[in-house]
Formats: sequence, structure tokens, C-alpha cells
Amino acid sequence: MDNIVWGIIGCGDVAEVKSGPAFYKLAQSELKSVMRRNLSKAQDFAKRHNVPYAFDDAKAILNDPEINAVYIATPPSSHLSYTLSAIEAGKHVYLEKPMALNALEAKQIVEALKDTKSKLTVAHYRRHLPAFLKVKDLLVKHEIGRVLYADIQILQARKSNLIANADEFWRLNPTISGGGYFHDLAPHQLDLMLQYFGSYTDAFGCSKREENEFAASLVNGIIRFKNGVQCRGIWSFNMPESESKDECVIYGTAGKIVFSFFGEVVRCYKNGVETVYRFKIQNIYKNL
Repeated sequence: MDNIVWGIIGCGDVAEVKSGPAFYKLAQSELKSVMRRNLSKAQDFAKRHNVPYAFDDAKAILNDPEINAVYIATPPSSHLSYTLSAIEAGKHVYLEKPMALNALEAKQIVEALKDTKSKLTVAHYRRHLPAFLKVKDLLVKHEIGRVLYADIQILQARKSNLIANADEFWRLNPTISGGGYFHDLAPHQLDLMLQYFGSYTDAFGCSKREENEFAASLVNGIIRFKNGVQCRGIWSFNMPESESKDECVIYGTAGKIVFSFFGEVVRCYKNGVETVYRFKIQNIYKNL
């Protein structure tokens, strides 16, 4: 493949600031078509980004033989259908997180990829940001000795600035999002744990949904990785703003690494000595 010719299915906010511009700015990559159910919004996106074609039907993109890769950036409720159609059309797929509404749908996608030439990548871009690469580097170099366990705490108010804005509050509707704010934010944290510690053997947890809520606002989970590392996480989205927290602590036999999933500082404590690493994360990425 000499060039990647992209089509975007769902050119909303996430395509506006994160992925969309990259498709036509990178060498050997071009953005030919975009689709959104609201045609006027699709046309507006196309005009501002100099995209040749805009549609309100994904079939126009999937049936285009010149397009060899599609970016699916719709809410999770349509990920399965669009992804299966893209694979059937022989396209490569860049799929927004979360991968699907639930694990069963995700397994359907994995099965559909077998015996095809299509490649699929989920949009877990954060593992390539400098701050998180630094954490990985510190772990590889055993700066805190042998890793014992990781502790994740995401404690946020109902109107957290970590949550991406949307025209509709679809993230709180499980039939569209799959599971509320946890389903939207937790993939970022869990993917980094997989990046740092490899594959896992067990994962279990519990959640709580208040009477007046449609999705769980409190989730606890534990993961055991094959290398023996364990991870404990809590996500709460009914906290007072004064108690907001976004932190991961990785403990080792010689110290610990402390960082924020949406911040710009990594702190390494080794034998009681603190080393601080500062990074600049562009604002457009902080809540995507």
C-alpha cells in the first residue's frame, strides 16, 4: 500500500481536533470523505478541512474502492455494525474506544477479522504520549525495583472537565455508550496498564448505580497480570469537586511512580529521593 486513503464515519468533536487533521497532514495519507448523519454538519466539517466529499450514509464511504481505511468515530452503539461492514468491504479500521458496547460485541469483531487482510487498531493513542512513555521507560529500567502493584483513583464530579463535551449526554445512556462515564474514560487507564504490565490472567470487579441514574457512577476493579503484578482501580463520578482526583501510583520494591492520566507531571520516588519529569500535553487531548 503506497498511500492510505481515509474515510471518516462520524466526524464529530473527536475527529475535529484529534484524528481528522492528521489524516491529511501526514505524508502518504489523505482524507477523501467524511460521513455524519447530519449532512449539513458533515459538509461543514468537509469545507473547513478541505475534504472532497461529505455524506450522511456510511455506505458511500464503504463502497468507495479508493478508500482503503476508515476511522469509525461514532458512539459505541454503532461500532459493531460499522466495523463489521468495513471488514466485509475489505477496509482497514481505526476504531474509537471503547471498542464496542460490551465484551461480546468486541469478540464478534475479533472473530470477523480472522482470515481477512483487514487490520484493526483501537484508538488508544495515549500510550504514545511522552509522559506515559516516560513511565514505561522508568519501569523497563527498574527505577523502582521490581513492580508490585498499581493503584488507580479516578474520582470526579458529575460535570468533570475530563469528560468530552457532546451535543447530547449519550455517555450516560448505556444503550449508546455501553456503561456511562466509566466506559468512556476507563479504557485510557486500562490500556496503559496493559502497555506497562502485559497480558492479564484475571479481572473482576463490582459497580453501583444510584436510583436516579441510568449508568453506574461507582466502579471498583482488580486485575492480575501474568507477570504477577496486580492492579486495583476505583472510578467514582459523584464526588464533590473538592475531592476530585486523577492519579495512578505504581509501587515497587525500591520506590514508586506517581502520575496523572490527564496531567503533565511524572514523579519517581526511589529510595526516598524524588525526581520530577514535566511534559506538555496539548489541551485538545486532555478530555478525549
